[in-house]
Amino acid sequence: MKFGVREICDVVLRAKNRMQVGNKIFYKNEPVIYFDTLKTSSLEGAATTVYANGGRGNARLVAWEGERTITFTMEDALISPEGFMILSGAGLVTATAGKPIYQHVTETVDASDVVKSTATDGNNTSSTVSIPLSQMPYLPSNKGENFAYVMFMRDGTIVTEPYIPVHNDDIEPDENGKYVITVTAHDCYDDMHDGADNPGYIVGQIDDVKFDSVLVDFYVARTAAAQQIEITPDKFGGNFYLEASTLFRNEAGVDMPAEFVIPNCKIQSNFTFTMASTGDPSSFTFTMDAFPDYTRFDHSKKVLAIVQIIEEESSLDVHRGATPNGVYAVDGIEGVEFHEDLLSDRIKAANG
Repeated sequence: MKFGVREICDVVLRAKNRMQVGNKIFYKNEPVIYFDTLKTSSLEGAATTVYANGGRGNARLVAWEGERTITFTMEDALISPEGFMILSGAGLVTATAGKPIYQHVTETVDASDVVKSTATDGNNTSSTVSIPLSQMPYLPSNKGENFAYVMFMRDGTIVTEPYIPVHNDDIEPDENGKYVITVTAHDCYDDMHDGADNPGYIVGQIDDVKFDSVLVDFYVARTAAAQQIEITPDKFGGNFYLEASTLFRNEAGVDMPAEFVIPNCKIQSNFTFTMASTGDPSSFTFTMDAFPDYTRFDHSKKVLAIVQIIEEESSLDVHRGATPNGVYAVDGIEGVEFHEDLLSDRIKAANG
């Protein structure tokens, strides 16, 4: 039997031991992740060879082979947070109310939506600007660090230094569903732009600034529907039990199921994210080294990998031959002999 291969693999990685992916716990042999959007997959074997050389011309006399390696490489067109965690060996954190994930956001607000007001206290004049945002910014009043910055723009160019909005833990949406933040500026230098007791103030007179939009740089605290991948220097890709399903086609044009099994593969922690607006979209390459281990159904010997080829009944060389049970008529054609056990129910019924 000869066959050709021109089909991608569907791959499942199973846990070798108890492991956690995000908030999920997996135990030995349980499927952890499925890959059904692969672009390419390959199984590569290699070995090193050393020779005893001698005689005239120092020709090779005897060869020794060893250090056999098996590497399975697959390129995925798409990737999930769980897939990237497995690829990089990173941790996966899911946002909760007790442990939110802080997302960096920028929003540009048109000047027509900005409300300005001016107040005078003695010789000092202050300007307050109220800016509506579509998302609630993270502005904790008990934090000394600033998490939001307001910059005034004209013709797409920033024309002021960053202003610090007033910190407010709970900003309720207004009747339009907007979250309004305020910035106050003074017309004299009074050191209040850095003062811990006066958050939200900065030197400068906003009334003197001509702007047509406002750029706000801030963070949003996500408490649900968000995941964070944490890449640390001490965590790497783990070991899995790999099963890859594909199709081999024989010379008769029949597709036969085939299975690659690597009982113990270690994912290399190398990865590259390519982000570009032209060319093909980024793909994600998983490279796995095989180590000797037992397959699930044979503990008599350790293997690096096995390849299973399943010959279905339709691919077998089935033929009809003579039978002592007599001659039968099939679809009106007489004189055709068959084995009794190969006759279909329809033929048997037609012949009594």
